[in-house]
Amino acid sequence: MGQILTGVDIDSDHNLLVAKFRTRLKKVIRFQKNTPRWDFEKLYAQRHRVKETLEEKLCAIVCESGNAEVQWNNTKKCMLDTISDLVGKVEKRARKPWITQEMITKMGERRKWKNVNN
Repeated sequence: MGQILTGVDIDSDHNLLVAKFRTRLKKVIRFQKNTPRWDFEKLYAQRHRVKETLEEKLCAIVCESGNAEVQWNNTKKCMLDTISDLVGKVEKRARKPWITQEMITKMGERRKWKNVNN
């Protein structure tokens, strides 16, 4: 791995070291904002209703004229409105469902009294 070179061209008692090594950069993990996701189970259950509603709204949009950017924004808005009305987003699931609200309030009260210096 390493090789020791003694006093190369000068009369010195220093030992020089030549080595090869590999390094890797550390991966920085940034916390991402958790955005609510669409509820795909509801979407699958109501797919016929969603499909019919989307077809009706998209047919009304196709009749309008405009450039591609305007048409895309209209289509996107139509789809998002329909899905948000009929399907909705998944609610945040508790990581530990056995912890009740009463337990959380008691923990907060304990923290409050723990930090008091009397």
